[in-house]
Amino acid sequence: MLSDPIVALATPPGRSALALIRLSGKGAFDVAARALQPFRPDPPRAVRRVRVVHPTTGEAVDDALVACFPAPRSYTGDDLVELSTHGGLLVPAAVVAALLAAGARPAAPGEFSRRAVLNGKLDLLQAEATADLIDAGSPAQARRALQQLDRGLSRRLEQLRSELIELEALIAYEIDFPEEDEGPVAPEQVERAWGAARQRIAHLIATAPEGERLREGALLVIAGRPNAGKSSLFNALLGRERAIVTEVPGTTRDAIEAHGVLEGFPFRLVDTAGLRESDDRVERLGIEVSRKYLAAADLVLFCEDHRETGTGKRERDARDEFLAQVSAPVVFVRTKSDLDTPSDGPFVAVSVVTGEGLAELKRGLAEAAFGRLLALGDVEPVVTRARHREALERALAEIEGFQTARKGGVDAAAAATHLRAAVGALDDLIGVVTPDDVLDRVFASFCVGK
Repeated sequence: MLSDPIVALATPPGRSALALIRLSGKGAFDVAARALQPFRPDPPRAVRRVRVVHPTTGEAVDDALVACFPAPRSYTGDDLVELSTHGGLLVPAAVVAALLAAGARPAAPGEFSRRAVLNGKLDLLQAEATADLIDAGSPAQARRALQQLDRGLSRRLEQLRSELIELEALIAYEIDFPEEDEGPVAPEQVERAWGAARQRIAHLIATAPEGERLREGALLVIAGRPNAGKSSLFNALLGRERAIVTEVPGTTRDAIEAHGVLEGFPFRLVDTAGLRESDDRVERLGIEVSRKYLAAADLVLFCEDHRETGTGKRERDARDEFLAQVSAPVVFVRTKSDLDTPSDGPFVAVSVVTGEGLAELKRGLAEAAFGRLLALGDVEPVVTRARHREALERALAEIEGFQTARKGGVDAAAAATHLRAAVGALDDLIGVVTPDDVLDRVFASFCVGK
């Protein structure tokens, strides 16, 4: 049922001062009245102290604070009760059990937000932004999620949707008055409207690579020959000791991955085994793993020990061979710059001992991985999920199909079906009319209490 009473713990279980429990649905106030003493839903949004009692055994469970939010002025759009109980493992679980015994059922993952979408309290993009804000591990992720939660992307898409509907109206007018010379609408007017809509869609799609990267974290692979200072640089970028560092070449035998934040942006840093020819079977396996990471990288940080590099043919050949195997952008770094004065070249000189060059390197990595987002700032909306990109790509294909049909002499009514399909793709994206299987995919990754 989409409106039956549901209950869930909305805060993580474990040792804490307080816990928040949500109860929502038609009949939620009746359920609460069976387990809370005294319970009065009026006046709404007022906080009261209550005693939680198991409705079957009469056993006291906890002293709590309760606030009631009558429909439709609640997060879900249904009657909603929020209980602040003592924290820990036992008390919140006992309160939830009491509410279950009083007639509620356990909420499914994301069911509160799903009901908010179905009841028109949130659109689908806002619901996704709620999950992204909860999961945010960097300032840039949090800012972007808040911008989307504030309907930044939704407003842009609604504007685009309106422009497509206006373009449909122009074509409909043209269909209704076929006897006019070339129709009552100037072809240039249709062309301008089409071009503007297409440009807006293409602009949003162009933000998708970095937007999706922002949500997942940019995969930054640190590579180079053995003993080139990769692990030391890996630890320095993370700000903690994560990889073992020794003077013995080939210490790193496997890829080590960790999440880090550079200049406010999320990265998935990977320290890889040194690239060289080796007779050691374990080291060769590590090198093969390194190559797989390099093939999937968003950005590669290639390390060279300044004392062992130069402009000789062997070094140039090694770098050229490496670059031929990598499709991602490469940032060259000369490590251990504190041991000598680095020469000029297309690289960043760094020292993990003195910290020289690290700030410059972090800025360069953020610009290389998220340059478009930095240019856009936090005002312009950005596409952050594959679902968004795929819907916009469908809309763009239909927009281009409309233009192709018109130029090919296709009947105006038939050509206009492409515009209707483009509007439908945007409706799916915003959540105006969304199939259940799409909702299932969106909310499957939500926490239960959200």
